[in-house]
Amino acid sequence: MANLTQIELQNIKHLIDNHETLYQKLNTYSEKCVDPQIKQLFTKSAQDALNTKQKLMSFLSQ
Repeated sequence: MANLTQIELQNIKHLIDNHETLYQKLNTYSEKCVDPQIKQLFTKSAQDALNTKQKLMSFLSQ
């Protein structure tokens, strides 16, 4: 990673943690949801949060 400051690194880690939490919560909401349309919305949003987390993590491994 090109010249990240400690604060920038901490911010990226914080974003990763937030997206993991968001993924877990949305996934739980999806599992408990009865309405198929809302369930699909939660499932897609959870997957989007997971994808964003993975993209952020890839920045750290470059």
